[in-house]
Amino acid sequence: MVILSFVLEAPSHAYRMHELIKQRGKDNVVNVAQRNSVYQTIAQLLAAELIRVRETQQDEGRPERVVYEITPLGKKTFYAWLEGMLSEPRREFNEFPAALATIMALPPEVVLVQLQKRMQTLKQQVADSSAFSKEWLGKGLPRFCMLDDEYKQLLAKAEIKWLSGLIAELESGEMSWSEKSLRQLAAQFEVGKPG
Repeated sequence: MVILSFVLEAPSHAYRMHELIKQRGKDNVVNVAQRNSVYQTIAQLLAAELIRVRETQQDEGRPERVVYEITPLGKKTFYAWLEGMLSEPRREFNEFPAALATIMALPPEVVLVQLQKRMQTLKQQVADSSAFSKEWLGKGLPRFCMLDDEYKQLLAKAEIKWLSGLIAELESGEMSWSEKSLRQLAAQFEVGKPG
């Protein structure tokens, strides 16, 4: 999606796209830690005929650069993907809910420490993201270019609020479990056992 959006914006070569992803902070949205990820994505988009080679540039003393542009099929596909992603909530399988589903495998005191670490990390991420957004908005970048950051900050703030309550319950002992209580719970909800 991000690569297609860049070639929709203007014909681009891979290096430019990789740099734009970093400059615009979109590396928090898509996984392109390595420039090779951009090249792999470009190869997939070429194979699907969503982009095509527009030209090859050769500047003196620089490597050859292939400039890509979006195809009519690429535009149609991009708009369909974008409209679908905006309008339809999808099941996303993040690691954290999976960890929460099995939280009882650890003792409550270990869970407490790990959740406190997570909350501190989230607070730092929100502060960093907020500073990044303010900087770019201050440079004149319109808010609509930063909606992904705004959304991620909102989700992180909601998670911090939720974690604060959960941490308080663990600290007070209101939420707790033991190996014995888990065995009793398992026996109580054993599948196929008459209730």
